[in-house]
Amino acid sequence: MIKGRAHKYGSNVDTDVIIPARYLNTTDPAELATHCLEDLDPAFISKVHPGDVIVGEDNFGCGSSREHAPICIKAAGVSCVIANSFARIFYRNSLNIGLPILECPDAVAGISAGDEIEIDLATGRIANLTTGKSYSAKPFPEFMRKLIELGGLVNYAKTKLTAGA
Repeated sequence: MIKGRAHKYGSNVDTDVIIPARYLNTTDPAELATHCLEDLDPAFISKVHPGDVIVGEDNFGCGSSREHAPICIKAAGVSCVIANSFARIFYRNSLNIGLPILECPDAVAGISAGDEIEIDLATGRIANLTTGKSYSAKPFPEFMRKLIELGGLVNYAKTKLTAGA
């Protein structure tokens, strides 16, 4: 179960504002996190708490294919991103590093910045604890929940190889 406060942004939040190119000289997740969304919301890193959720509108994560974008979001403490839609490469990179992302236009429309959100990845239920409303996203299958729990595709594959599966 994921529980955190919502940070809401609009459409076309691209990877250049998620992590500006001037910081791509490092691959250290903790260092990247200190610059997460700073060109879009300079106060973001001082507002975000572990478990919080980013809510975007259309085409979240568009732009360049940098894997640094979901890495810095996750390292900043964000537990999930909800949007109407995601850029395909951002979607794939997010799951590869174990950052859950959900497409749910009803939730996006019904969540405001600062709302307390609870997400059950097994059922796809998104509850806005502030308003008392619930929304349904497509739930993650068991293997995807395990992949997320293990921190991404590399750890998931290592576990599978070690188990002989």
